[in-house]
Amino acid sequence: MSKEVQISQTYPRLTVYEDENFRGASRVYTGNLGIRNTDNILDGFESLRFFSTSSNATLVLFTRTRFRGNFRVLRGNRSIRDLDDYINGNDVESLISTNERLTLAQIRNIRRSGNLPSGYRLI
Repeated sequence: MSKEVQISQTYPRLTVYEDENFRGASRVYTGNLGIRNTDNILDGFESLRFFSTSSNATLVLFTRTRFRGNFRVLRGNRSIRDLDDYINGNDVESLISTNERLTLAQIRNIRRSGNLPSGYRLI
């Protein structure tokens, strides 16, 4: 009798919170992923914590859904108390969380195509 083996990616770990200052309901996501519309998670989340053991870990925040609009790139561990007006006065509408170091060229390609690299989960 063989057992099916499940490989789980532990990092990065992204915890999103319903309210500012890490309050309210929360959800935890692990592994490389993209959230195409933050309003679909907890009716919109207002704060987050991003943790990885890799210094290459990248969090990309976009001002529009589906990885469009202006973006802000953060590297390494981050805690953001308030996502409102976080990118030049705009709210965060979509994001990418990865253990990889995404280059600006890769991020622009994702923004242009709307497609994440292979191996990423789309939420």
